[in-house]
Amino acid sequence: MDALATAEVCDSNAAHLRSGDLRVLQPIFQSYGQCRSFSGPVVTVKVFEDNVLVRALLETKGEGRVLVIDGGGSMRCALVGGNLGQLAQNMGWSGIVVNGCIRDVDEINACDIGVRALGSHPMKSNKKGIGEKHVPVYIAGSLILDGEWLYADSDGILVSKLELSL
Repeated sequence: MDALATAEVCDSNAAHLRSGDLRVLQPIFQSYGQCRSFSGPVVTVKVFEDNVLVRALLETKGEGRVLVIDGGGSMRCALVGGNLGQLAQNMGWSGIVVNGCIRDVDEINACDIGVRALGSHPMKSNKKGIGEKHVPVYIAGSLILDGEWLYADSDGILVSKLELSL
């Protein structure tokens, strides 16, 4: 799938932006991974300082999807590290967006996926399995639903109710 330029998408979809069918996430994320541009259907997970459900989802076939992790914006530990980045690449995920931190930045930067996160933190997360999969999440000023489409590039991140084309 050819990457859509988010700036072009915004320019050509003013009506969808006004209606809320297309949303721009606030520019709060750092960019990691080899893929600066990525897109795909969204899979959501809501956790707090615990990445057991994150791993469980990344162990499934990605099929070009994007995992959106609402980590509550916690800056106290990492929800994704190098092992999960490699797992996401191997399982065919297009990208990961983390409302929280990652670690093993050099390892993640070597992975052929796109990753956006608030920052990095060297401490690993808890392993209790607490959280919810496939639920609405609110991050970076926008409600994001399981099954919506996410488009990310160097200019920003868009979420759309429907798959987009130019």
